[in-house]
Amino acid sequence: MVLVDHDDFSNIEVYETRVIRDAKSLRKFYSEVNKTRKPGLPVPIIDFSKETVVLVCLGEQKGKKTARLSKIKETDNEVSIAVEILDEEQQGEITIQPLYFPFYLYKMPLIDKTIAFQKVGK
Repeated sequence: MVLVDHDDFSNIEVYETRVIRDAKSLRKFYSEVNKTRKPGLPVPIIDFSKETVVLVCLGEQKGKKTARLSKIKETDNEVSIAVEILDEEQQGEITIQPLYFPFYLYKMPLIDKTIAFQKVGK
């Protein structure tokens, strides 16, 4: 999996994972993210004939977090992906933690299997 895009403000307030298999769905996600942005984030160019996109929205987070994805197991018809949410290193002592709504967009080779997500850790 390769990280394609990431931003700390997505307008999506709850944890969500999604598999995006076409350009229309990807544009729809970016139109949601870009509702309150001027200029908006550019939509990444993905070759959906060869690649699938995995989207992880962390929802409301206090302080900066990062998502780490790893493949747990693969069967004949399903791939299980672990989503681990990690705290980013903070410089100095911070008493007030700002709110973030981060998202992570990964691309991976096109597979004809169901992708299941499993949140691990926090």
